[in-house]
Amino acid sequence: MEKLPKDPTDVRQLLTGRESAAVGRRMFMRYLGATAAAGVALSACTDQIVDPSASGSGRAGFATVDLGDLGSNDVGILNYAYALEQLEAAFYTQVIATPYTGITDGERMILRDIRDHEIVHREFFKAALGSAAIPGLTPDFSSINFSSRASVLGTANVFENIGVSAYNGAGQFIKSADYLTLAGKIVSVEARHASIIATLLEPQGTLFAGDNIIFPSSGLEEIRVPSEVLAIVAPYIKETINGMQSARRA
Repeated sequence: MEKLPKDPTDVRQLLTGRESAAVGRRMFMRYLGATAAAGVALSACTDQIVDPSASGSGRAGFATVDLGDLGSNDVGILNYAYALEQLEAAFYTQVIATPYTGITDGERMILRDIRDHEIVHREFFKAALGSAAIPGLTPDFSSINFSSRASVLGTANVFENIGVSAYNGAGQFIKSADYLTLAGKIVSVEARHASIIATLLEPQGTLFAGDNIIFPSSGLEEIRVPSEVLAIVAPYIKETINGMQSARRA
């Protein structure tokens, strides 16, 4: 299998070019071109095991998306990550498009940066998966009040901490050392997002590293396996996402 770029999650070029959208797009397309070779190799790995019980349609006529056995090969687990990045990118895109009442310039800059990061993550997985990628998902943000700072930042806090715990839990299922390294880089970015969102919510508080996030006994952050994560994010995605979860590795 082709090796991934040394640092496919490095978004510095994209962000430093924000003063010129055209320059930013050119940089981003060069980044995508660098990942295309990985996508060719991965696209051939389509031998997913589909849960026969996961048939029919999702909510209100939306389709069911099958990830297959998330422990059988890296296609399923990368599609799982791709689904989560789609959700986060869509959320922050909406936040920037319809900013909440009273948003400050500093908050707008932070949320725009996070949006840019999530878009890069989403597009990396899409390019890497190639024809093996799941379809674009339809977000359901009807429960979020985008005009309310508390609603937006509260949801962002939930999404970011779910994302960190999801990558923590997915690592054990990744077979490729290259993709495991990639996941480690992305989860560190997601953790930075979680920290700054928590700081916006509680500037002088402990939400950024509370006992409900980092366990005092171990000093480690929570992990969630795919079945747990998919159940939590289900209300925010109109499609139904199914996947069989292999047993944890020793």
